[in-house]
Amino acid sequence: MEPSQVAIIGSGLIGRSWAMVFAAGGFKVKLYDIAQQQLTSALENIGKQMKELEESGFLKGTLSAEQQLALISICTDLKAAVEGATFIQVNPPYFVPLVEIVPHPETDPSTIERTYSLMKKIGQSPVKLNREIEGFVLNRLQYAVISEAWRLVGEGVISPTDLDLVMSDGLGMRYAFIGPLETMHLNAEGISNYCERYREGMRLVLNTFGSVPEFSGEIEQKINQAMSEKIPVVPKVLDARRKRRDEYLTGLAKLKKQMKSD
Repeated sequence: MEPSQVAIIGSGLIGRSWAMVFAAGGFKVKLYDIAQQQLTSALENIGKQMKELEESGFLKGTLSAEQQLALISICTDLKAAVEGATFIQVNPPYFVPLVEIVPHPETDPSTIERTYSLMKKIGQSPVKLNREIEGFVLNRLQYAVISEAWRLVGEGVISPTDLDLVMSDGLGMRYAFIGPLETMHLNAEGISNYCERYREGMRLVLNTFGSVPEFSGEIEQKINQAMSEKIPVVPKVLDARRKRRDEYLTGLAKLKKQMKSD
């Protein structure tokens, strides 16, 4: 039987985002939190976001913002929130569709498959991990990039703002559409040919990587100063930049969807 109702535990940023994702997929959503005022505020925020997304043409799903909002109810009683729910989601969001599904050794394989199918049904991009690992996959890849970025700035190779440009106008352009392994495959006559050509060069560069940074001290101050000059640490400025970031992500998601359907 297809699930028709989900329970979201927590109405913070992540909980609100998941509520919007499931409502866009046509599911009834019970949003739980311990404080009524928090829930009321969350529902108002969701309604505002949906309206803005609809007006900009970025609202997910086939239902209107009003119809999607009507699918979301709020609840301060945990037992009542999960009653009748066939899936309970605790975390990630609306603008980045990736979902890492990580099984416990005792997880029934059918649970993994149901979760995978549900994520696909609501428009997410699920991936299955074969086992638990510290940091999961996305964070491990992200931390590898952050670590080398920190070292490059710390060693005076490049400025913080130019480092970000290398990613946003360089690697990020490519990786928004294909991953590192497919990139290797396409940049030569397949993976084996790529390794034959570049393994020594890659190993030579990788052996120059330093130790894991402390993410503190003078380098932290240097990067913080550069980022603060670019984007002042003022709530209004940060919120505006985050909104712009989400607009970029939504536009990119829409472009990718259009390209896949062509």
